[in-house]
Amino acid sequence: MRQRHASQDARRAREFEAFVAGAAGRLLHAATLLTAEPPDANPRARRLLTLALAHTYASWDRLRGDDPYDTAREYLAARFAHGAWHQYGGVGGRFRPASTSVLARLSPQERLILVLRLYEGVAEEQTAALLGIPVERVRAICARATATLLHPPRGPAPAVAKAVVS
Repeated sequence: MRQRHASQDARRAREFEAFVAGAAGRLLHAATLLTAEPPDANPRARRLLTLALAHTYASWDRLRGDDPYDTAREYLAARFAHGAWHQYGGVGGRFRPASTSVLARLSPQERLILVLRLYEGVAEEQTAALLGIPVERVRAICARATATLLHPPRGPAPAVAKAVVS
């Protein structure tokens, strides 16, 4: 009996290690996009990834044919949304991380929807279900976020030098 459990645990560990080897890089990149942190200094993204992988490992035996990547991505998105809600007064809040990332111009909700839709390729219906909002709202937020990134607000007009009159 013990030998069988040890064998199952070893198999589970090997399967999970193979999953992490293939998926961790992409999940970390998605988390980095969500947090709008620089890729070389992304502690919040790394924490999100760690929590998502830990959750996926804990539920590994219950996945039963479900895609572990989807499970990890959903947990990552939910943790990001939860953190944004508690840290910044809501996912739609206007918090801007101290970052030079172009995604830093977007609200956490806009970043979340944009990353899920455009980077991860999640359908509007799945994104809406994951976030608990109507599909039309997902569509509108994604369009607004895309427009913000494609057409950033202009900076202040340059100062006009006064002409010297003699």
